[in-house]
Amino acid sequence: MVKKGYWIVCHLSGADGAVMAEYAKLARPVIEAAGGRLIIRGNPAKVHEAGVNEPAIVVEFESIEKAIAVYEHPAYQSALKVLDAKLKRDFRILEGV
Repeated sequence: MVKKGYWIVCHLSGADGAVMAEYAKLARPVIEAAGGRLIIRGNPAKVHEAGVNEPAIVVEFESIEKAIAVYEHPAYQSALKVLDAKLKRDFRILEGV
């Protein structure tokens, strides 16, 4: 059985709405073309321990390999350039159980 792959992304600092809209416009097609599915997006209901009260997202992919490949894809890397120095994130790719 192939285990799913997940992007877990927590913003560590806020970003301008226009910056996020431009990033989404470039990133969403790459993610969706690879079968990525947004399953969580929003602000935390409650923050504990070292948590930061900033938005977080979870994107699900059919495999860990797909999750890694999409992140490394040149089109996604171009989308990331929109965020350069404008948003700090904690970005992790995890394998499902």
